[in-house]
Amino acid sequence: MSQLVTIFGGSGFVGRYIARRMAKEGWRVRVAVRRPNEALFVKPYGVVGQVEPVLCNIRDEASVAAALQGADVVVNCVGVLAEIGKNSFAALQRDGAERIARLAATHGVARLIHLSAIGADVESESLYSQTKAEGEQAVLAAFPAAVILRPSIVFGAEDAFFNRFAAMSQFGPVLPIIGAETKFQPVYVDDVAQAAVSGALGRAEPGIYELGGPEVCSFRELMEKMLLVIQRRRLVLNVPFFAAR
Repeated sequence: MSQLVTIFGGSGFVGRYIARRMAKEGWRVRVAVRRPNEALFVKPYGVVGQVEPVLCNIRDEASVAAALQGADVVVNCVGVLAEIGKNSFAALQRDGAERIARLAATHGVARLIHLSAIGADVESESLYSQTKAEGEQAVLAAFPAAVILRPSIVFGAEDAFFNRFAAMSQFGPVLPIIGAETKFQPVYVDDVAQAAVSGALGRAEPGIYELGGPEVCSFRELMEKMLLVIQRRRLVLNVPFFAAR
């Protein structure tokens, strides 16, 4: 019987690419998500029965344990950009990460791949970055041999970053942005997936890896590239931080 990988958040933007690649490697793929009925699109990634979405709430101990049952490898892709109800940064990115890592160790999982984010820092003023860092610490405490990936801004057909600004550019001749000269090193979603799969297959040593693409661009340059691709002529206008408050 082929080996089994459980991917928490496996129907999300990055998770679905990892699920597809793991299926191509011949693995059985268990996609652990809150709403399996909304993740049925992952099933054709493999042959019949190879990729299956299952119900899981990472805030619940028993739910996580059930999703881990029989898994050889675990990948945690869960993260949020905004807090909604009980799904806070701390509940998902810190406590959820700790729960997955601890139970993975308890269940004898061979390898754990944890997706964090570039800029994760416990001293950060951003609660998002702070809880990402706290999640990393919790993962390493429970599963010291984990592979932790810190991608920069991830882009791809379904991304929430460029698509959001592309939608904004529909309205009016100006595209306002904050921090126009802030530098980014975007990384393609399938490259992040390949890094995760390398870890899952044991081709990467345990540790923390920062992932970025080949180009470093300012926020303004990224927006100008995006406008060129979607064929819209807009003025990219920098809004000072104080004016945006």
